[in-house]
Amino acid sequence: MKITILDKKAGEEDEIIVKCDCLDDSVMRLLNQFKLNGAKQKLALYNNSKIVLLEPADILYFESVDDKVFAYTKSSVYECRSKLYQLEDELNKTDFFRASKAQIVNVNKIKSITPAFNGRFEAILENDYKIIISRSYVPELKKLLGV
Repeated sequence: MKITILDKKAGEEDEIIVKCDCLDDSVMRLLNQFKLNGAKQKLALYNNSKIVLLEPADILYFESVDDKVFAYTKSSVYECRSKLYQLEDELNKTDFFRASKAQIVNVNKIKSITPAFNGRFEAILENDYKIIISRSYVPELKKLLGV
């Protein structure tokens, strides 16, 4: 792969040009990451009565509990008004993946992964919290990690 960086002229906007044979998942994930970072997309989350704007990269995982969705960071828990399937669509082709029916995990926040029983995996996150990855979602994780 060849990477070329050019200086832009005054008044020009930043531009990314991709030349490739096919747009596979890894290229699409990279492009979406640029798009997310360029747009400075933040999620509106709720903590008590306050609305907090967080970048998706700061979130370790999302979890659905009793028809409510929560976003977990290293130090706090926030309520999210979106449903888990809506977040999954919004964060599609980024570093988030569905780990179970009730959780979406940020792959960049995983410290280690070990096989568990019945074909499941156990992921330990940066805050030392353990997430069980359901066996039906293990192939997607392996694909994301290139394993």
